[in-house]
Amino acid sequence: MGRLSYNKRACLIFVFLFGVLSCLTVRLFYIQLLRSDYLCDVANKQHSMMVRTEPKRGDIYDRNMRIFATSLNMDSVYVNPKRIKDPQLTSRELSKILDMKEAEVLRRLTKDASFVWLKRKTSDDISKEITKLNPRAFGVIKEPKRVYPNGELGSHVLGFAGLDNVGLEGIELVYDEFLKGQPGFKITKRDAKLRELVFMQQNFVPAVEGHNIVLTIDEAIQHIVETELDRIYEDFSPKAATIIAMDPRNGQILALANRPTYDPNIFERSESESRRNRAITDMYEPGSVFKVITASAILDLDSIDPQEKIFCENGAYKIGRHTLHDHKPHGWLNFFEIIEVSSNIGTIKAAQHLGQKNLYNYIKTYGFGEKTGIDLPGEAIGMIRKPEDWSRLSMCAIPMGQEVAVTALQMVCAVSAIANRGVMVRPYMVDRIIDDKGGLIKSFKTFYVRRVLDRKTAIELTGILTGVVERGTGKNAKIEGYPVAGKTGTAQKVAKDGRYSHSKFISSFVGFAPADDPLISVIVIVDEPRPFYYASLVAAPAFGNVVKESIAYLESK
Repeated sequence: MGRLSYNKRACLIFVFLFGVLSCLTVRLFYIQLLRSDYLCDVANKQHSMMVRTEPKRGDIYDRNMRIFATSLNMDSVYVNPKRIKDPQLTSRELSKILDMKEAEVLRRLTKDASFVWLKRKTSDDISKEITKLNPRAFGVIKEPKRVYPNGELGSHVLGFAGLDNVGLEGIELVYDEFLKGQPGFKITKRDAKLRELVFMQQNFVPAVEGHNIVLTIDEAIQHIVETELDRIYEDFSPKAATIIAMDPRNGQILALANRPTYDPNIFERSESESRRNRAITDMYEPGSVFKVITASAILDLDSIDPQEKIFCENGAYKIGRHTLHDHKPHGWLNFFEIIEVSSNIGTIKAAQHLGQKNLYNYIKTYGFGEKTGIDLPGEAIGMIRKPEDWSRLSMCAIPMGQEVAVTALQMVCAVSAIANRGVMVRPYMVDRIIDDKGGLIKSFKTFYVRRVLDRKTAIELTGILTGVVERGTGKNAKIEGYPVAGKTGTAQKVAKDGRYSHSKFISSFVGFAPADDPLISVIVIVDEPRPFYYASLVAAPAFGNVVKESIAYLESK
């Protein structure tokens, strides 16, 4: 009986063991043959890692190869939240190191993920301090960070690139395809603690560095322009101000700046108003500087004899129910004198000989109402209505720069065409694109848009504009030893009720020098200066300062 019981137990044990062994055999068969590919793939994913290598973004230089923007490798710290035992305590410590809100740090430490960016592109000291807290939870990856060594200088030209090295504004945006390069990658192994095993690297495709941009901007002239803008801000406390310097012979922009401004190194801390490139995005009624366009049409079509005297009504001219005023009363003046003293009444009387269609055609020929084609984002087209949409008073307003809207760039391009003996050129910001060894990738050349004036007319008009500076409203733009051609403009701003304000003005001056052989054309625009607002007191001296220093610099090279 005992032996029978023993045999039964042995049999049961054998059956049990056989069943277990059979299950294991089936399981091994399933794993080795049916699930092997899947499980190998899982293992590879757990122990293999693909690391993306970011390319170095191309540098940006001024025309003399002085650096404006570059990229430096910085530490970017990531965290595996699953390895954080006490998120509350850790976030409290990290918030002090990172100077971040504790709630934001805690949010990142409690994400349901194994990889979360904690702080990108920070200093070595901060990354080391963080990783000391928990080496298993925190890691560091080198990433290129965009750096602008000159701070605010040229910020509205350069724009900026974001955290992922993508251009977001300015040259950084327009030429992003050339600057950004191509990312590379490497496939390597990692251990159980997810640490990279560098010696087990399998594949490596190097990143391709971005190309470099060489601007037409001259750092020295840019500095002259921005220093003058700072002086304007200090002396006149305007709402905004803009200066553009351009080579009228070829369209190269030598300097472009606005106030308010910002530092592209910390662009995220700036306001949108500071980042706006007012030189090309903001439209304004130009006022008396637009008389240059009217005068060019009158002279080119021989509408009047320039020596013929026109009565300027002693400063008050009634047109219907409206009375037009000059800033000073004048009697009989010839056309040269009318432009020199900037008589509204004389300009309008002379313009009546043109007719609406001729005036409109010349305005369009100068490129108003369309983009100049500059290689910067956000350019406005301005505003000029067709003659059929003009009112009875439009031929009184448009010749003196009202009922039209232009940009600073359009205005300086128009006057540059006069400086260039009647030929308009397209403005541009980039001279060439080169590789990291200096090899030429692409170059940009002068583009002649059209002839806007007969050469003889352009020379005659230059003489008139020289008289503006020598004897007229632009005397404060004089430069010792050089003839200067230019025009003042003090434009009333349109108030909210649609009427012209008597307390808010835009002061401007546009011109070129030397008048007989131009090297540079400049426009200065000051929005709501105070306590003085006349262009002769605000914009003309600024023009003179910029041109005097720029010519001295250009001739010293």
